[in-house]
Amino acid sequence: MLMVAIVVPYQTLGQPTPSGNEPYEQEFLITAYYSPMPGQCCYVRGGEAADKVLNGQGIAGADLTPVFPGMIAAPSSYPFGTKISLPGIGTLAVHDRGGAINELGNGKHRLDIWAGYGEEGLARALAFGLQRVKGTVYPNASTQPAVQFELANLPSPIDELKMYFVEKDNFLAMRPKEGERGLSVYLLQDHLQTIGYLKHRPTGFFGPQTSRAFHAFLRDYQVDAPTNMLSEKSAAFVLGARTRLKANQPFAEFVDPKASQYSIAQAQRMLRFLGYYKGRTNGEYDDNLFASILKFQQDHALVGTASDTGAGRIGPLTSRAIRGKWNRQIVEGHAGNHLDLYTIDQHIEKNGQRIAQFLGEGYSGKQVRLLQTELAALGFFPEEKINSVYGPLTEASVMRYQLDRGLISSRSDTGAGYVGPATLRNLRKDQRSILYRLVRAEGWKAL
Repeated sequence: MLMVAIVVPYQTLGQPTPSGNEPYEQEFLITAYYSPMPGQCCYVRGGEAADKVLNGQGIAGADLTPVFPGMIAAPSSYPFGTKISLPGIGTLAVHDRGGAINELGNGKHRLDIWAGYGEEGLARALAFGLQRVKGTVYPNASTQPAVQFELANLPSPIDELKMYFVEKDNFLAMRPKEGERGLSVYLLQDHLQTIGYLKHRPTGFFGPQTSRAFHAFLRDYQVDAPTNMLSEKSAAFVLGARTRLKANQPFAEFVDPKASQYSIAQAQRMLRFLGYYKGRTNGEYDDNLFASILKFQQDHALVGTASDTGAGRIGPLTSRAIRGKWNRQIVEGHAGNHLDLYTIDQHIEKNGQRIAQFLGEGYSGKQVRLLQTELAALGFFPEEKINSVYGPLTEASVMRYQLDRGLISSRSDTGAGYVGPATLRNLRKDQRSILYRLVRAEGWKAL
């Protein structure tokens, strides 16, 4: 079973080193933990706050040493600063503790290795799993080797994250940056490849090729946003461009007095959409259409006067400019819709209404109350029974919701009655959709 161990503040010190001041061998059961960051695609407990409860704040160890590659959590019998060499892993230093990091009755001791930040760190921790290793302990009074450990030597496969993927429908919440690896990067690359900006297949690494593709996209769509990371605005435009692929092209031919009536009508519709034509869509190339095309050309520095070559006619340059402006406006409209949904998500979170972790039988508290309240709003839980306790009634209600949404096919399915990644993702989507429809009907004041 893959594990991410619990790390909690250290409370007691002073127990003696197991074997005096000389190096000695010891058998260990080792797991890994990471530092949760905002904007991840995935959290092992369903949300940043819940993962911080599981893994600690991810800033410093129990002795206040800032986290670094080569830091480990060990039982309290290992003084801070103790070095431990682990074959195939490296030499690491004890600077942290953990509630589950103790000496086991079978003669083995628990260790927890810090695996890094964010999605990449989580992927490493999950891939590391539980390992049994015989290592060498170097007490502080002994001659100690230097820390030798490279995070890059621990694999961080993206596939490890997929089972925890909650934010699939909320791309705007992700914040992949240049130089990072993770599922968020993979998604960005997939979108950029689909809309024609990235030529290679997604790898999950935000390297130079992805950076160039991302920069080109921001330039072409005139998006004022950071170029070294995905922001909610640039994410909205990326999704908007992907949605735009379903739209029909504005017109198929160049337009002049000899063009077909159909092509002229298409041009009239397009120029009206862009705010340049106010006449009838009659397929006639008249003075009104000539003036509309000319105004567009002048605004985009394609011609100077009506007597210039190509003035008032849609040729290759004008066609490219019209399509570019049409494309940007279509994408901007879709991006606005995505930004509205993100604003609703932010409103839900700001008002403490967001279910922020996985839940199951035996849980209690505010998060369970939020779950029961949402299930009641969707018609799956009796409102008068809301009690903040995840008991049999809540489990049965979750099952009914899962069956209704096609998340399970029977009550005996794995995950039935448990709010895991897919169920949490659907609950958030339903909550967002309800408020979005309310805003569309009554305006933002309805929130």
